[in-house]
Amino acid sequence: MCGATRGGLSLDGVDVAKEAVIQGQVVRGEEPVGNAYVRLLDRTGEFTAEVPTSATGHFRFFANEGDWTLRTLAPRTDPVDRKVHAQVGSVAEVTVAI
Repeated sequence: MCGATRGGLSLDGVDVAKEAVIQGQVVRGEEPVGNAYVRLLDRTGEFTAEVPTSATGHFRFFANEGDWTLRTLAPRTDPVDRKVHAQVGSVAEVTVAI
């Protein structure tokens, strides 16, 4: 069994009650994009973190509560920004279509 679950990544071992989780998948059409990078920018646009997407296009950040921007960078496409709100005790699931 792989770590991905329907609707997103497995949360095994993550205490969601104590974490603000932002996670999701980058897709082109209906295909996952495994060679992309997702940046986490704070509400002022400052770079906070960056992760590569997995082979299945998935990514995850642990963030402080508040408003964030996900900036997705992938070959053969312009950067795509998505606004997201993180809150302790919940998981913000985001699908980024490029």
